[in-house]
Amino acid sequence: MKRVTGIGGVFFQAKDPVALQAWYRQHLGIDVQPWGGAVFPWTGETRNSTRGSTIWSIGAVGSGSFAPSRASFMINYRVENLAVLLEALRAEGCDVLEKTDDSEYGKFGWVVDPEGNKVELWQPPEGH
Repeated sequence: MKRVTGIGGVFFQAKDPVALQAWYRQHLGIDVQPWGGAVFPWTGETRNSTRGSTIWSIGAVGSGSFAPSRASFMINYRVENLAVLLEALRAEGCDVLEKTDDSEYGKFGWVVDPEGNKVELWQPPEGH
């Protein structure tokens, strides 16, 4: 079973997310959208067979979305089959969070690495 197939997103927190978003927009040219992030589209290895995107987003410190981690960042990894991977991680003794999410954006699950960082696992919807 293929586990991680790519990076789906990079999320981090800031004391002043609006100011930091503006800095990235001005100095690095990132097209920060009103929701606080940007989408970087890409194509797969065969240039046309797989299309997707990587999300980059800044949110406010204290939002709780990275809990139980205390880190100011969270990496989102693309996976092929979330349910099978979460089951395998549990069998391997990993700290898999019970909550999962299934929405129009795909299926999400989380595992905490040995350093206490929350890692987001994302199975995109078909065609993404």
